[in-house]
Amino acid sequence: MDPVIVVGAGPVGLALSLALAAQGVPSVVLDEGSGNEELRTARTAVLRPDTAELVERLGGDAVRDAGAHWTGWRSMRRKQDIRYLSLGDDGDLPSPLHLPQHTLTNGLRDAAAEQKLVRIVTHSRLDTVEQDADGITAHTREPGSTWWRGSFLVGCDGARSTVRKLLGIRFPGRTAVERHAVAALHAELPWPGEALLHRLPPWRTGGEEVTARPLPGDLWRLDWLLPARGELVTPEALVTRVRDTLAGWCGETPPYELIDTGVYTLHHRLARRWRVGRAFLAGDAAHLLGALGTQGLDEGLRDIDNLAWKLAQAWHLGASETLLDSYQAERRTAVAARLRAADQALPILRGGGGLRTYLPGTARGHDLMLTDGHLGRGALGAPPEYTRSPLAPPHSEAQTLVGTPLGGPVADVRATATDGTTVRLRDRLGRGRLLVTLVAPGTGVWDRRHWMSAGVMPRLDAAVTALPVTAELLVVESYPGASAHTVLLVRPDGHLVTALNGVRPADLYAAADAARGGAPSTAGAPPHADSPGRTDRTDRTADIN
Repeated sequence: MDPVIVVGAGPVGLALSLALAAQGVPSVVLDEGSGNEELRTARTAVLRPDTAELVERLGGDAVRDAGAHWTGWRSMRRKQDIRYLSLGDDGDLPSPLHLPQHTLTNGLRDAAAEQKLVRIVTHSRLDTVEQDADGITAHTREPGSTWWRGSFLVGCDGARSTVRKLLGIRFPGRTAVERHAVAALHAELPWPGEALLHRLPPWRTGGEEVTARPLPGDLWRLDWLLPARGELVTPEALVTRVRDTLAGWCGETPPYELIDTGVYTLHHRLARRWRVGRAFLAGDAAHLLGALGTQGLDEGLRDIDNLAWKLAQAWHLGASETLLDSYQAERRTAVAARLRAADQALPILRGGGGLRTYLPGTARGHDLMLTDGHLGRGALGAPPEYTRSPLAPPHSEAQTLVGTPLGGPVADVRATATDGTTVRLRDRLGRGRLLVTLVAPGTGVWDRRHWMSAGVMPRLDAAVTALPVTAELLVVESYPGASAHTVLLVRPDGHLVTALNGVRPADLYAAADAARGGAPSTAGAPPHADSPGRTDRTDRTADIN
């Protein structure tokens, strides 16, 4: 079967190719650039715990070690401290991972270069996409004019996506939702390792809001919120902001080295459709967001985590239209909810003064909303729950409640595999198979040869073997909110399909069948009626094996 064509070699496109490779699916990545990432220290990525875990799993330790995990989150208003949260393993909340985006991209590119199933082709600018019942063909123009044949195509080619335009998909939304001036610099600030949000700082050039977020090696990224329109920021004005801000925090301007600067504008847009036949959109090609501390790259990585296992299922075994359509149904709904939450919060947080500014608790309430956006909590940033997924199984009397809602991301508990090895539950994700997890207190003190042949295990093992898709059996000592002998069914992207009260083979089979979207269609994945037309140019297709 032909590889998956990935258009775009940014973090989302590279992560998708690695996620597919981990599930045995080859891909060709069409990179319109030279393969040399521009070094822009002021352009960084903040990855929430779930997306940081995904990137570390795909890119290895090199990506993780290139970033900084914040030790704390500090909020100030005028001259007063409003809130402090300790972050990290021993803190109040998990810590995000903060790193330069070019470092992330290069780390993923290096990991892809070591994968035999991934081929990156530079200087490949797309200009044609054509589909038929058996696959999809893409053409790249000079200097490397070539026809590429694939099983599916995913546009990860950014806000100005060529794939989106070729598919005729509208991209409505709001322009210039927020503007920020940015500086990356070396300095010693009073809060080493901590991120800071300072609203209404008392110095003249502070503006409405400034943030400071640490990077490795005494490097910081500073952001100043600008009026949505106007206020041209000259280099001289930006240096003045830097000096005034550092003096406001440190008492006087400390020694610093300015590394990089910039001004960026945030837009909120959402593509009308994310799938046309065998072609899909992901990342900035499908959505733009980022106001109030939310992170568009987070959502792009969640896109590919959701899509990769579905494409792997289709590539290896065939897929139903329900499974392929579920990508748009789940991810577009989740991102739309994120955009809606931000649009509702913007007038409250950016609406100016008035009486509400002086109401008791108002400042703290506003600070909490912004904290949620920056730290990945609540409606502005928490990992999605696919509660109304088309892949949700029908209700069963055997279904039971646990600490994770149906469709939510599972907790990362310690588990034992059937070969006796001890793993983390989320370490088994991204391998293209469902996880069937039995809650069995006391398993950890038993010898494997005893518990594998005792109690409910033989019956459960037989039920897992009989499932319509490949699944792995794990055993855990406990799971939040679950009683003994609860059986959890988990998707390859870590979202809970169902929890059953005991070993129920028929219910487990029905849930697994629902999670794969039912039996594959006869044709595998026929394009929709409005897909681009048929091509007979396969004789000119480049060899990408």
